[in-house]
Amino acid sequence: MNKKQKIAQLFSPAAFIHDTEENYQAIETLIRDQEIGGLTFFHSRFSAAANFEKRAEVLETTGTYEQLIALINRYQKISRIPLLISIDGEYGLAMRIEKTPQYPFAITLGALKSDAEQWVTEVGFRMGLDMKCSGIHLNLAPCADVNTNPNNPVIGYRSFGNQPEKVSQLAFAFYSGMKKAGIGACLKHFPGHGDTATDSHLGLPILNKTKAELEAEELLPFQVGINQGVEMIMVGHLAVPALTGGKNIPASISRELITDLLKGEMGFKGLVISDALNMKAVANLFAEPGELEWQAFFAGNDILCFSDHVKEGIEKIAQNGSDPDIEAVFEKVMDLKKRLGVLESKPFEVPVFDWNSHSKLLKDLAKNYVSVLSGEIRSEALQALAKAGKLGYQEFFTTNPSHFSKQLNLAFSPIEQAEKVILAVFVPSHKPLNQFGMDPTVLNEIQTLARTKSCILIHFGNPLALKHLGALDDFETVICAYQGFTEVHRIVAKLICF
Repeated sequence: MNKKQKIAQLFSPAAFIHDTEENYQAIETLIRDQEIGGLTFFHSRFSAAANFEKRAEVLETTGTYEQLIALINRYQKISRIPLLISIDGEYGLAMRIEKTPQYPFAITLGALKSDAEQWVTEVGFRMGLDMKCSGIHLNLAPCADVNTNPNNPVIGYRSFGNQPEKVSQLAFAFYSGMKKAGIGACLKHFPGHGDTATDSHLGLPILNKTKAELEAEELLPFQVGINQGVEMIMVGHLAVPALTGGKNIPASISRELITDLLKGEMGFKGLVISDALNMKAVANLFAEPGELEWQAFFAGNDILCFSDHVKEGIEKIAQNGSDPDIEAVFEKVMDLKKRLGVLESKPFEVPVFDWNSHSKLLKDLAKNYVSVLSGEIRSEALQALAKAGKLGYQEFFTTNPSHFSKQLNLAFSPIEQAEKVILAVFVPSHKPLNQFGMDPTVLNEIQTLARTKSCILIHFGNPLALKHLGALDDFETVICAYQGFTEVHRIVAKLICF
């Protein structure tokens, strides 16, 4: 292989499942002409990395999974060296693809009360099996970010929590589960995106902390992972001036951060993958196409994700990169492909998921994480109130009666007549934009009820949204259910009725 062919193995541009035939053919041209090393799949251009955090919650295109399998087979068939296929599926294929298994968010797994590492490893393993049978080799997960800023616009539910030690343990457990399934995984977003106030999809976050503070918090999960043999780390688009001589340079193109700190001081020997190079934090830093890709390579990235200028990037790296550096990175990428079985690529058929097994896992997990945050549940007292016509029920942010309401074996009376009221809140979005999608008028209604009635709050959704429901002390009891799965509805209903 010549120099440019070796450099091309570093590139993993975006491939969109729902796209035009013209765009599918453009990917084929990249594969044939540039001989790229891999592809990173997204649902559609609308849901891609640069605007993923602002897209609609519900994906509405049919046949996504079947189309994914067909495209993987189509692209692999024409690639001289089999492609490394990756996807960003932090809570499973369902993060990008409808009608595929969805697993709990990281913030939910962080709430597991017993045997957390064991359960998180199992989740990673099951998720990895889903991907492996779909022709995917690498999941760009999990987040090892410590979410110490509750107003973080981009991490939030994607983090295992705000405690560095817990995040370290669970991120590695998740990684280990996927590795056990034969899937590659990576810790992200080095050096830590959890205490930022800017979404790097849209701008450059700047983290003003001392090196000592960073080592105690942001860097800890990555160091723990490195010490335990993690083989891949993704570097984020955030500036950490304390680590770059006071410069506000994105970590993803900082040689001080990647080569000197991560690979040198912290001892990381594996592969470094860049966050998506089309994200606004870095995409417009260099006017000349290909310069960003060269800067990312020079900084120490081994895989360049979501480059919009593949041909120019290959040429720039060929012009500026040394032969030993290019050879070393090429060998690392090829070794990864061998370890993940990429080079034995074969056509895939659309698999059938074991939905019963998946449902049982979701149920077992829910029993472990559904939490009574304050107060208590006295089932017999609730049943007595219901029989006396003094128990009310109201749910919010649903269009039809929820599965939860149908599981409650209680007779409810109008709110005005009730002595006690069960309030079920189904948070519309797991992302913080616009109070997690909750209408302020409805929030005021909930807060008023809590102040005027004895209320049991049941919160189905991201716990970070609880702050919008008013003073939690106004509620007699607060239950956090974390997710909206039907399995969770049943677990909470049993908690109340039995």
